[in-house]
Amino acid sequence: MTTAFFHDERCLWHGGGNYAFLLPVGGLVQPGGGLPESPETKRRLVNLLRVTGLLAELAEQSAPEASRADLLRVHPASYLDSFKAASDAGGGEMGPRAPFGAGGYEIAALSAGLAKAALIAVLEGRAANAYALSRPPGHHCLPAQPMGFCLLNNIAVAIRAAQAAGLARRIAVVDWDVHHGNGTEAIFYDDPQVLTISLHQERNFPLDTGGAEARGAGAGLGANLNIPLPPGSGHASYLEAIERLVLPALEAFHPEAIIIACGYDASAVDPLGRMLATSETFRLMTRALLDAADRLCAGRLVAVHEGGYAEVHVPFCGHAVLEEMSGTAVRAADPLAATLAARQPGPDWVSHVSAHIGRLAAALR
Repeated sequence: MTTAFFHDERCLWHGGGNYAFLLPVGGLVQPGGGLPESPETKRRLVNLLRVTGLLAELAEQSAPEASRADLLRVHPASYLDSFKAASDAGGGEMGPRAPFGAGGYEIAALSAGLAKAALIAVLEGRAANAYALSRPPGHHCLPAQPMGFCLLNNIAVAIRAAQAAGLARRIAVVDWDVHHGNGTEAIFYDDPQVLTISLHQERNFPLDTGGAEARGAGAGLGANLNIPLPPGSGHASYLEAIERLVLPALEAFHPEAIIIACGYDASAVDPLGRMLATSETFRLMTRALLDAADRLCAGRLVAVHEGGYAEVHVPFCGHAVLEEMSGTAVRAADPLAATLAARQPGPDWVSHVSAHIGRLAAALR
């Protein structure tokens, strides 16, 4: 079996409205630039995979849109109806920083469909593992509230579809996007069958979620783990957090599959993060989760693309992830590797973050 790679050009046609960076155009905000969430990071990743030859080694495919029944397992009918009506009328914005154009509903359903198909393919044994290049992203979307570029919660739709099909019950989500995965957390907050882990920059976005004290509720108490890290944590700290916090949580949970909410905005050159991760960081985190999946759930691992806004660097980070997932000998040398390695924090700061990670680990005992 090979690594499945799900993508569709139509997802890259999603439009983000009249923005200049994160600000709507108007008043003193001049037009220009658009939202950071653009198609270019994803298109350039596909192009890099094609140029290096790695794409030819993957099982490249698209998938149908997630059905209304799929979406209703996560999102209420009132939200879906309002979204569809606004989409049919030419687009709009139903939540903060979540604009869409005409046809936005169908594109978002396709994005969720790619995530669903990736998870189902792995659970049915048709792929060794899988990557879904979903766009728009999903991890900020609440059941009835889009936000932060996210219009439907792609991973939640995939999980509920897999559970409804009887393919798996216990699924773990490891979200290493630089922003807190608040939507995925909220959807599964009282569900003991879904472990949600978010490794993110502290107080980035959203500003009012992501604290380590949020551990779930009711029957789901203990099935949510937030790992807020200070800005500038860097490569070594990410790997330490994976080793000391993420892997023990996965071992204790015994998932039937692991899903990575695979954002690349912790990259050292990302405009929306300050975390100093490198392509090697993403490679080694992927290797750690692949090894965990081999130990815990017969290798069943899926990566679903989330954020990442540095057009020049996301392709190399994504290529590194897919190199590990596929086990290929193909390599794409990261032209920023030496520079970003030299910019890593010094031992005093690494020690400071290590103490922070230690406190988070102690609180879980």
